[in-house]
Amino acid sequence: MDESKAIEALTALAQATRLGAFRHLVRMHPEPVAAGDLARLLDTPHNTMSTHLAVLTRARLISVTRQGRSMLYRADLDGFRDLVGFLTRDCCGGRAEICAPVLTFLSCDTPTGA
Repeated sequence: MDESKAIEALTALAQATRLGAFRHLVRMHPEPVAAGDLARLLDTPHNTMSTHLAVLTRARLISVTRQGRSMLYRADLDGFRDLVGFLTRDCCGGRAEICAPVLTFLSCDTPTGA
């Protein structure tokens, strides 16, 4: 991932509804979630949610498939990994022992408290 793609992804997440949608899709992964369900969950009008989901899709943080008339969304974990990799690539000047707590925190077994 290059800097411009990272900025696009971070910008996409720097809005409360989009961040909420992304976090919900990560929690639900690999199950897809319908756009309407996300709109209801986040108390957001459907057309506004569609705009937010388009921003997250362009940023490669989520993916979409069509099933009949429904649009189903999933977290794009490859895109998310690319972003986390970009953010941690030069972590602590290459001193792995300093970065270990960060990487341990990213483990799915570690409670986030949130």
